[in-house]
Amino acid sequence: MDTAAGQSLYPLHRCKTLHLVRHAQGFHNVEGEKNFEAYKSYDLFDANLTPLGWKQVDNLRQHVKASGLSKRIELVIVSPLLRTMQTAVGVFGGQPYTDGINVPPLMNDNVGDSGRPAISSLNAPPFIAVELCREHLGVHPCDKRRNITDYRHMFPAIDFSLIENDEDILWKPDIREKNEEVAARGLKFLEWLWTRKEKEIAVVTHSGFLFHSLSAFGNDCHPNVKNEICTHFANCELRSMVIIDRGMIGSDESSTNYPGKVPDGLDLPSDVADQKHPENGQAN
Repeated sequence: MDTAAGQSLYPLHRCKTLHLVRHAQGFHNVEGEKNFEAYKSYDLFDANLTPLGWKQVDNLRQHVKASGLSKRIELVIVSPLLRTMQTAVGVFGGQPYTDGINVPPLMNDNVGDSGRPAISSLNAPPFIAVELCREHLGVHPCDKRRNITDYRHMFPAIDFSLIENDEDILWKPDIREKNEEVAARGLKFLEWLWTRKEKEIAVVTHSGFLFHSLSAFGNDCHPNVKNEICTHFANCELRSMVIIDRGMIGSDESSTNYPGKVPDGLDLPSDVADQKHPENGQAN
């Protein structure tokens, strides 16, 4: 039962820790701030990060390392767009790639005219591209992705196997996804997360996707907690949250629970013993 203070308990194995990240500043953010109609320009197709965006990536990477978070993350899930993948590999990737390391780089040299050296996958968690966590679909060319074939050349160590179509068949030039449709897709994405065995996961995605997906949560919390969950993310902002499986979606057993009483023996709780044998008085 929840206490009057609003506290509650939940089994650990029915929880996952999510480190949610909005991508760093892209060129579409700069142009859209000047004129909202710029979002409809094909000049901003699959916009990449600005130089300031890359500085934001570097700052977040330093924080992730200093906080110890980089050692705990088991999986990075990323929206398959240039700005999110650049952000993801820049923050959570391995050390700069050098010759002689026999692993594919997470990002090749100068992807998106970034001027950045290749980023190694050495000692980095797995990266998986997932379409369910893309931004609002349709109308805005900045939210249209390239062919997966192109991305595989840019980001060799990102796993694109969950994306069925090489071309972007989800984005429509004349139909913009409704907010409630984005929210429904977000809930479907969170349900999909329960099919993963990993318990601590980073998700690098988009402002609109995060806002509309998370707005479904926190209604039973203190208003300040609701605000922490649902407020729009700044560029390259990270928020860590715990999601719980109330509906038994996941099937994993606990890796830390221990059944006790092994081997079998007498272990009647003292309060139960008192009820059964009141003549014995208080148990020690």
